[in-house]
Amino acid sequence: MLARLGVFVFWLIHFLPFRIIVAIGNVIGLLLYHLAVERRRVGTINLKLCFPDMSDEARKELLRNHFKMFGRGLIERSILWWSSAERISSLIRVEGVEHFEALKDKPAILLTPHFVGMDVGGQWIAQKIDTVCMYANQKSVYLTELLLKKRARFRNQHLYSRQQGLRPILKGMRAGMPFIYPPDQDQGVKDGAFIPFFGVPAATMTSVPRIAQMTDAKILPSITHLLPGGAGYVLTFYPPWDNYPSGDDIADARRMNEFIEQRVLEMPEQYFWLHKRFKTRPEGEERFY
Repeated sequence: MLARLGVFVFWLIHFLPFRIIVAIGNVIGLLLYHLAVERRRVGTINLKLCFPDMSDEARKELLRNHFKMFGRGLIERSILWWSSAERISSLIRVEGVEHFEALKDKPAILLTPHFVGMDVGGQWIAQKIDTVCMYANQKSVYLTELLLKKRARFRNQHLYSRQQGLRPILKGMRAGMPFIYPPDQDQGVKDGAFIPFFGVPAATMTSVPRIAQMTDAKILPSITHLLPGGAGYVLTFYPPWDNYPSGDDIADARRMNEFIEQRVLEMPEQYFWLHKRFKTRPEGEERFY
């Protein structure tokens, strides 16, 4: 009942002017900064690991700004879930669209690292083409079903749970649908390796080059940047990677992490610092969280 009431309030918010929604998101983010103690602790640890030379006060300010961006990313989903395609598109400026257009109807992996605006870019892409992607089940069946419905509201999106494995993903890619893949979560090292991320060994999936090899897919990174105030968003498609896969999964994974690092340095407050990115540790190493 409480979840349904929250969704109703969330639905009401999408009717508001965008600038007001942005302001609400900032306020919610600041409230979460003070209330979400465990997430704040995780973010503090991550920032200290990745930016050891930054002062404590600077990291604290960065984390506070991140929570504001996180609040925005959360509350602005109301627009993505219920507003018209026209309204959503009017808020997004796209750079490098020629790279996206060149890969239409061809096997491709759209790398979408965990920046707070990733769902914005995903909805723009979903308006243009059918895609395949994976999802994680929520604790609430109602919320899982809602998320699936809203992520697939445009065209014919194919979403598969992680439990279904890669087979349906590969089938969709071979049919010409790109695979939208966020590559920067700690899912252990069963199908990965420890690759440096800002100098810290991080459990990193090495499946991207293998999938690319199996499907002859190009790698097309994309990042969405939340702009200040009511200015909207910038979705950037980067040039497809040459010489990828290289035949060396470790080198390819390192290249991927280095690309994400470069984008983080451009807008560090918008990277998702609240995830336990360094949860899995090499054998014998002390846990961070």
